[in-house]
Amino acid sequence: MSSRDKTVVAFDLYGTLLSTESIAKELASHFGNDRAQAIATLWRRYQLEYTWRLNSMNLYKPFNDITLTSLQHALAESKESLSEHDIKQLMRAYDSLAIFPDVKPALQALADNDAIDAYVFSNGTDAMVGSSVRTSPDLSPHASVFKDLITVEPVRAFKPDPRVYRHLVEQVGKSSARKEDVASVWLVSGNSWDVVGARAVGLHAAWVDRAGNGWSERLGVLASGGPTVIVKGVEEVVGAIEKWIGESGENQERGVSAGLNQAPAAMGPG
Repeated sequence: MSSRDKTVVAFDLYGTLLSTESIAKELASHFGNDRAQAIATLWRRYQLEYTWRLNSMNLYKPFNDITLTSLQHALAESKESLSEHDIKQLMRAYDSLAIFPDVKPALQALADNDAIDAYVFSNGTDAMVGSSVRTSPDLSPHASVFKDLITVEPVRAFKPDPRVYRHLVEQVGKSSARKEDVASVWLVSGNSWDVVGARAVGLHAAWVDRAGNGWSERLGVLASGGPTVIVKGVEEVVGAIEKWIGESGENQERGVSAGLNQAPAAMGPG
């Protein structure tokens, strides 16, 4: 099977494959568990919020710079402080993040699947993502599963800007001008806003609902619908995608148009 005929599955990195729980543990060594968890949550909030604000202002700063300044914001708002040494230690923790428990079986399944090309697709810089993937004790043994590590850095914009998803499509060897090519690319993410952004461009998307709370995002109602499939963990992704593709092909044979999912969300397995 040629690369052009394969299904492309692009995995978001931070929060989807890699858990940032170790960041909270690092913070806990300074502030205690409860306080650390609150700061970590605030840090992640501003890390994402800064990318969206910069998109709105048509500005770009490297993701590692955003990660640092959002940490400083979270600390200041929490009326806490850390030494420069301790902050550097926290930033280095991104190079040793652990994977979620459901990730390893998924990567093992992908290694044996010739019909799927797997990629990492991240807001991080090339250097940051490369370091995270290749030095993570859990993820590095499976790094060869990924055909490439694709970041938004060349586009100088962040998810969910449409340009970054089109960049993904082009980087995997397909044409962002062909609907069929775009629809053959799948995003896997635990972030609802990432899923909506990908769907707005025409990609398919698997949303990872580890918490089991169901799809509550409503921006898709105004944009392009919810995820194509919902999974409880990354290990369900390959099966869910293959099942959806199979059912889509059967519908087309029966003359039923599969189209893009315009409903609030597709049903996940189980």
